[in-house]
Amino acid sequence: MTEQDRQPEDTTAATGEPVVSKPYIMPDDPEPGSVEMLQKEAAEARDRMLRTLAEMENLRKRTTKEVADARLYGITGFARDVLDIADNLQRALDAVPAEARATADPGLISLIEGVELTERSLLNALEKHGVKKLDPLGQKFDPNFHQAMYEVPDASVPSGTVVQIMQAGYTIGDRVLRPALVGVAKGGAKAAPAANNNESSGATN
Repeated sequence: MTEQDRQPEDTTAATGEPVVSKPYIMPDDPEPGSVEMLQKEAAEARDRMLRTLAEMENLRKRTTKEVADARLYGITGFARDVLDIADNLQRALDAVPAEARATADPGLISLIEGVELTERSLLNALEKHGVKKLDPLGQKFDPNFHQAMYEVPDASVPSGTVVQIMQAGYTIGDRVLRPALVGVAKGGAKAAPAANNNESSGATN
């Protein structure tokens, strides 16, 4: 073999660098923009997780409220039927005049006391289940809880005051189970200022 044939081998050995057809990329080197993409995906995953947690919390609160409402208001129909019994007991007591009670014999007094005890026990049982009796006598008329049946001329109380109760009202929780049927005062304190103003106006004129 001549020196000319060995020349290419000597040149390659002298340089010491292998010849490659394309640049070599380490497998661990990240691609351009991959860090930003991973950060974006992580942020989206975190956002989805927070949304899911919020929805689960809202669902838990709604379920808790629905269960509580079901326990409280589930007896609404039954409570309305029981109110008829309470009304009848009250009518029985109202049917006995105060004078008759004062002169009643021991047997009648025991009967009246028994009816009163039964009414109190019934109202206490209803109250344990969230049903409360309304006592609006002397209070300002409230259309949310009362139903006005008639007006009563009464100047001794402010106009719009409940002065008579025809039928007791009841609430269950925050809701009206049955509005109270009432008589409302007409006239009274509200009319007085207007009259005074008119008199003052006349005196001024």
